[in-house]
Amino acid sequence: MRVTKAQAEQNRAHIVATAARLFRERGYDGVGVAELMAEAGFTHGGFYKHFRSKAALMAEASANGLSQTVTRTEALDIAEFVESYVSREHRDGRGEGCTIAALSGDAARQPEDIKTEFAAGIESLTTVLQAGGDMPPDTDKRTARAAVIDVLAHSVGAIMLSRACPDGSPLADEILEVCREAILASLADRDGRPAAESLASRS
Repeated sequence: MRVTKAQAEQNRAHIVATAARLFRERGYDGVGVAELMAEAGFTHGGFYKHFRSKAALMAEASANGLSQTVTRTEALDIAEFVESYVSREHRDGRGEGCTIAALSGDAARQPEDIKTEFAAGIESLTTVLQAGGDMPPDTDKRTARAAVIDVLAHSVGAIMLSRACPDGSPLADEILEVCREAILASLADRDGRPAAESLASRS
């Protein structure tokens, strides 16, 4: 039976979404094309009807995953983002978590098109977080942007360090707790409230 254009587009989108999840779980080199297609419910031979190469799919899947992170963040203010992001739930949920935390290390060794997707995704996430940053009204844009980049880098680093530890290890939890409290304290300092008061209000 001939596949309609609409069905082909739906199949492609499903492959991209499956790849985005598997790459977050296992890294770009941890998933082969045959395994990926089987997971998506298609044959290996059908891959090249949709993508010219695995690298092309990697770039598209990265863009897809980064877009998901941005969309999930749009409803949060920056403190809510930190609470959700620097958490054990996110740490353990690799497949459904943030593409930046899952694949930044891999992306650094990939071709420019994948790095370009990451740069675009990081820029979009920075913009969304800045909009929800609740900075004092007299804060200039450059200072606000720098503060958001600091929060994002600290949050991503916390997840990456925690994931590098054995599952369930005390250090993995300690890294998340220390970093989360430090980031929230820095946000409290910026909005003019004592850090202890801000942290107590979120406990």
